[in-house]
Amino acid sequence: MGHDGPVMAMACHASGGLLATAGADKKVCVWDVDGGFCTHFFRGHTGVVTTIMFHKDPKRLLLFSGSDDGTVRVWNLESKKCVAVLKAHFTTVTSLALSEDGQTLLSAGRDKVVNVWDLRKYSSKKTIPTYEMIEGVSFIGPGSGFLAFLGVEPANLKEKADGYCLTVGERGVVRIWCLESAVCVFEQQSSDVTTNTENEESRRGFTATIMLPDDQGLLCVTADQQFLFYSCTRTDEGVFQLNLYKRLIGYNDEILDLKFVGEEEKYLAVATNLEQVRVYDVASMSCSYVLSGHTEIIVCIDTCVSASGKTLVVTGSKDNTVKLWDMEKRSCIGTGKGHLGAIGCVAFSKKSKNFFVSGSSDRTIKVWTWDDTLIDANGEVPLKAKAGVAAHDKDINSLSVSPDDGLVCSGSEDRTACIWKLPNLVSSVVLKGHKRGIWSVEFSPVERCVITSSGDRTIKIWHVPDGSCLKTFEGHTSSVLRASFLSRGTQFVSCGSDGLVKLWTIKTNECIATYDKHDGKVWALAVGRKTEMLATGGTDSDLNLWHDCTVEDKQEDFLKKEEEVLRGQELENAVSDSDYTKAIQLAFELRRPRRLLELFSQLCRKADPEDPIEKALLGLPKEGLRVLLEYIREWNTKPKFCHVAQFVLFRVLRSFPPTDILEIKGISELLEGLIPYSQRHFSRVDRLVRSTFLLDYTLTRMSVVDPDVVDASAATDVTNVPSVENGEITQAEPAEESPEKPGKKRKSSKSSKKGSKKAKASTNGDSTAVSVEA
Repeated sequence: MGHDGPVMAMACHASGGLLATAGADKKVCVWDVDGGFCTHFFRGHTGVVTTIMFHKDPKRLLLFSGSDDGTVRVWNLESKKCVAVLKAHFTTVTSLALSEDGQTLLSAGRDKVVNVWDLRKYSSKKTIPTYEMIEGVSFIGPGSGFLAFLGVEPANLKEKADGYCLTVGERGVVRIWCLESAVCVFEQQSSDVTTNTENEESRRGFTATIMLPDDQGLLCVTADQQFLFYSCTRTDEGVFQLNLYKRLIGYNDEILDLKFVGEEEKYLAVATNLEQVRVYDVASMSCSYVLSGHTEIIVCIDTCVSASGKTLVVTGSKDNTVKLWDMEKRSCIGTGKGHLGAIGCVAFSKKSKNFFVSGSSDRTIKVWTWDDTLIDANGEVPLKAKAGVAAHDKDINSLSVSPDDGLVCSGSEDRTACIWKLPNLVSSVVLKGHKRGIWSVEFSPVERCVITSSGDRTIKIWHVPDGSCLKTFEGHTSSVLRASFLSRGTQFVSCGSDGLVKLWTIKTNECIATYDKHDGKVWALAVGRKTEMLATGGTDSDLNLWHDCTVEDKQEDFLKKEEEVLRGQELENAVSDSDYTKAIQLAFELRRPRRLLELFSQLCRKADPEDPIEKALLGLPKEGLRVLLEYIREWNTKPKFCHVAQFVLFRVLRSFPPTDILEIKGISELLEGLIPYSQRHFSRVDRLVRSTFLLDYTLTRMSVVDPDVVDASAATDVTNVPSVENGEITQAEPAEESPEKPGKKRKSSKSSKKGSKKAKASTNGDSTAVSVEA
């Protein structure tokens, strides 16, 4: 017995032996954790059961459940009955909380109230209006540090029998309430929830909250799958406040752009389908902080370290603005307005680092400047555009500033890339050749050339002075969305809609590596200029970091080859010492089938009573035995080596019982390859053996070869003639050895004729017909 729909909530008993589940099928089930079976099955709610909770006292087997029918039901596990129905809410009950003494129950709902219940009488004590839909409620225990920071003394707390609680809801702020006076004693001034205006679900703010034990603070869960950890402190003025000290991101949504931050590149700024920029710690991949300020989704990011040593970030958004951020202050210091469409790309200056350029869907490029007084100023100031130009016929997707700050290159959906002279944006060269829109452009760090990637699945490198195409790279199966130089311009990395990340060598025009770690389009690519670490992100919401492991791979290959040489020498020493058991094991471990064949061939020609092959075979694991059978199967297909294959196969079948052989993975396929060739070899050998009988008989009757040690007088005797019994040729027993004549003697032609006449006469005189099967 179980649920007939999704499980909406779970709760574990204090003893750890029971688990309660609330389902969308209006049922409440209690399960035995160890046995895995259902112990209780409750019906009674008329709507989806949304929340569930056990009583804190293990001796009181009570279970509380809340539903979207607006009721809270109390179930007794001993009597298996509903002992109370608490009706006070008008909409869904979203959260339940129990006091430390177990006498008071809090229920919160989306009807914007919190109800206080007396569990001794199962009656309502108080209703607190909160003026927001509540998703989570929690009691603040008497020993909690929150009360100390609020200035509540333990003696005063005893007078206030109901104590304090906190609530979270759709506004995304934490509020603390005094239950006796039903007054809010603390409220966060601003929300730390990252909301998406296009996603109605994420507008609910917080969805759950819980007080952490041992004064570790408060944990709140957001609708977009984030865990926010708060600690309580007091300001210098003595004001209570909550500090966010950790943020765990459970879901990134679609990653649109990302860049490494700072001189040491310890942080990574990521733009997703949100109005905020999430800044991750590269070492732990935890979200360190969030930059909030845009009113629409952020599409593009770029970073730099200014001449004064300040780490700056510029962002472009669908709200048609660009913002400049100081990462030390973690705040916006400047906003640029002037574009009439969404900002699609931004790029910082590479040399002077006192300006940046932006491109928009309004098909224009603008140059924005600032000075150090802006960075040192407090607050946000407007940025002014120094220059602007109508650059393309369609949306601008990418921008890049040259290393000397003299040029800027723009790539557009109109299939062209244009190079402009700074600071006045005068057209210099137009790069034409792509058959689809251009997604990214970038200047080489060392050469006067530009790399472009396009929707036509190609990557091109252009010569800046004359605009000629130097190289074209093909390999992606879909649009190439990003391309960036590596290794001081000798290599580049690309990513595309096919979910692949490719590494290319420019000199040879070859793709030397392909990485498949994404399940969708790879929109974002960042290259660390100091560490040359790569970061990629895309529609699958995965954020992958890539490290350059060339040196490690070379060192590993060197150590592997060195070990292989040493073990190879050990193998040769074992062969020289005639230690075939050790030699076979070493050849097998080194995966040298040819050397293994040579060892088996040598042992085929030797009669060794100890049989080193069987000793070596007994030390093989099942996987090793499977590999050996694969070798035997290959050897068995060649007539030249089939006798060796059969020699080893015989010892395998003799050394291992059939039950062990049948447990080998893929044994059926191996036998299917062995049996036909083995039958063919057996038939061929059988034909050869039978043919030797005819040859022996023919040579004997022709007196070309005498029988072994034959008496001269018995040469014409009919008993020396082979006879056929049961279809087989048998040779009669030879006469006693004559000391005067040798065993096999070649006769002269004259004696051969006489012998043949005698043999003929003898044959004609015999009434038995001799038939030989070829």
